[in-house]
Amino acid sequence: MIKVSVFYPNTPGSSFNMDYYLTRHMPMVGEKLGAACKSMAVEQGVGSLPPGASALYSAMGHLYFDSVQAFEAAFAVHGEAIVADIPNYTNVQPLIQISDVKM
Repeated sequence: MIKVSVFYPNTPGSSFNMDYYLTRHMPMVGEKLGAACKSMAVEQGVGSLPPGASALYSAMGHLYFDSVQAFEAAFAVHGEAIVADIPNYTNVQPLIQISDVKM
């Protein structure tokens, strides 16, 4: 199984609309990717170290797929629409990492 993680950096002047992300963006992503997306998770950054430091990321979205090929096939069809929605909830450029889930 692989995990596609989308990180939204918490930088000076950045904004992130969590309500929109949870109620509009992620449901749209799930609908467009369909059965290829096995599950998803959303996290909101609350802090970092040392204690009291700001979170490095405002939010993180995680999508799980059986393989990189399954992700690439689903994203090839709907990626443009998914990416086009980003300005509706944030003004930062997300960072994306694909990981092989080991546990």
